[in-house]
Amino acid sequence: MSLVDVLLPLLGVLLAATIAIVAAARRRVHRRRAAFAQVLDAADALEARLRLARAETGTVAGTDGDPVREALQEMLRQRLWLQQHGASASPATLDTMRASIEAARGRLEQQLQRIADARGHALP
Repeated sequence: MSLVDVLLPLLGVLLAATIAIVAAARRRVHRRRAAFAQVLDAADALEARLRLARAETGTVAGTDGDPVREALQEMLRQRLWLQQHGASASPATLDTMRASIEAARGRLEQQLQRIADARGHALP
């Protein structure tokens, strides 16, 4: 058995392993980028809804707090965290953040619906 007969299969295995590692790394990068984009989309949607809610409810600062303002401030804190840590955050962390933002939007919609019901009209 020659050296070529030994090295050729070994090189094939190393090449296959390298290709698999590169493919896995690309999938992780793609997954993290997708998770990051989903968090930003959810944050944008919630922020837009909060601004609309402010206009719909005519929220006035100083009356039992301003829940819309508080929520907008929380969104600002989350965006700052994303700016500082988003590039290194795991997809799981980003997914958790997105779920939290979407849950906050759901709670906001429920509160707005209660306000609309109390006023006797439907939300737009």
